[in-house]
Amino acid sequence: MVKVEGTLQEMYELFGAAQKTVRSAQRTVSKAKPVAKRAKSAWQKYIGQSKNQIKFKSGAKKGLLNMKAMAKKFKRSRKK
Repeated sequence: MVKVEGTLQEMYELFGAAQKTVRSAQRTVSKAKPVAKRAKSAWQKYIGQSKNQIKFKSGAKKGLLNMKAMAKKFKRSRKK
């Protein structure tokens, strides 16, 4: 670690440019564009609809989604 001694004015002369650089970097970061959201897959759309959700009716998983049954139903509905 380096020890720096001097008056406040001398400190500003030494480190003043660094503060400006940090501020300009912060401005460019804050102006970054948000990343576009990806489109949902057919499976994600299927799961999102409440009419397609199959839930466990009893046992330890009561109320949770039965993904295995939903996957079977999804695959069968897409067969042609």
